[in-house]
Amino acid sequence: MSMDNYGSEGGMMSEINVTPLVDVMLVLLTVFIVTAPLLMNSVAVKLPKVAATTSLQKMNDVKVSITSVADVYVDQTKIPATSLEAELKKRNTQGDLQVQIMADEKVAYREVAKAMAQIQRSGVTKFTFVMLPDSATHATK
Repeated sequence: MSMDNYGSEGGMMSEINVTPLVDVMLVLLTVFIVTAPLLMNSVAVKLPKVAATTSLQKMNDVKVSITSVADVYVDQTKIPATSLEAELKKRNTQGDLQVQIMADEKVAYREVAKAMAQIQRSGVTKFTFVMLPDSATHATK
């Protein structure tokens, strides 16, 4: 409340100060904007499985296969596991090489991690893991 010194009657003038109200509303709006996308992902949904529509082999793709006994193949050519980085550096002349990693399900994780580290050190920034769709694994068992 403030005193009204301008009036001739000398009474009190009561006003609502809206500045704190606006500040609180802006904070609430910011919290809502930040948390709304998080709330959208909280619903558990089982998505349908579909067949892949894109080709796995592209012109600048290299397939790196790791067998169950940790043998490393680059496009069906067996190489020593330690020379994967050098082999990929030779093939990555234009800087747009993409690597598809196909690791046997029984291979130790450390072997896959070593291959991934060599792929990254070779300058390849795009690599993917190739796996069978879930329906194909049930059909083979």
